[in-house]
Amino acid sequence: MSLPRISSLSRLADLADRLPVADTQAAEAARARQNTLTKPPGSLGRLEQIAEFMAAWRGTARPEIRNAQALVFAGNHGICAQGVNPYPQDVTAQMVANFRAGGAAINQICALNGADLSVIALELDRPTEDFTAGPAMGEVDCLDALWQGAAAVDGGADILILGEMGIGNSTVAAALAAACFGGPVAEWVGPGTGSDKAGLARKIDAIERGLKRHAGVLGHAGGVLAALGGREQAAICGAVLAARAERIPVILDGFICTAAAAVLYAADKRLLDHCLVGHTSAEPGHRKLLAAIHKRPVLEFDMRLGEGSGAALALGIVRAALACHNGMATFGEAGVSEA
Repeated sequence: MSLPRISSLSRLADLADRLPVADTQAAEAARARQNTLTKPPGSLGRLEQIAEFMAAWRGTARPEIRNAQALVFAGNHGICAQGVNPYPQDVTAQMVANFRAGGAAINQICALNGADLSVIALELDRPTEDFTAGPAMGEVDCLDALWQGAAAVDGGADILILGEMGIGNSTVAAALAAACFGGPVAEWVGPGTGSDKAGLARKIDAIERGLKRHAGVLGHAGGVLAALGGREQAAICGAVLAARAERIPVILDGFICTAAAAVLYAADKRLLDHCLVGHTSAEPGHRKLLAAIHKRPVLEFDMRLGEGSGAALALGIVRAALACHNGMATFGEAGVSEA
């Protein structure tokens, strides 16, 4: 099905009742197959769980990944006016060029694990507004970015990897997480691209002022996204929703990507049922965020690069799970005695 159009960010939660749900019969059939394969039951651990997860969302007992799509969304942020990042915003466009030239880590990992990478720059010459002074985006601008993210999803994909790039967006991620789940701002804030102690203090101060200014939208996920988010965060939300409409499982990247998608969880926790988290970022807020959205990451490699790198790396594990699930012999086929 196509993603139902919503005309207001206040209607995000309505989508939870309108989008497909997991196919429990396919998951049960996959579990039954796992129990006939030439191994002790449960001995492949999370690989078995991942195979069942893929079966549930692809609607077949023996899912395959023929087409893996990776999307990296890039945006610039007005909050950089508060000195929250040591790098100039020109780096965002420079890294987009590097992605397109094949020179980044995400290019190498996607090539290795068989994912088709696209990089989508979202008005890099027009950063969002400084959220300490007003909303980062108006509702129309936010919805436009969300629909751009949705339109980028290939309906023929079997799995979707999501990542981001944007100088200043670790501050945006911490602001979104704090707004959606509460707690001291300092517990959400990390070094990002390399902020020192003074830089961390500026991040915390900017987020605290932003939360105070936008206190009226706290508790309203769509309002939080527009007030504090960026175009790449809105695009990630749109891509997650479009994938759900097509029953495409999603692998989210680290803290920034997860924080963007967590806005949907804040709207209705069911909206992330089709999502895996690729890895635990070394950004300190990520563990707290994963606990808040009840997600266990696939990998823990102390990465904090962003750009979808951890999600693309986790794709290899998902492929391994399905290779075992589909390729192993059953006890009967192998002539092996069962217990």
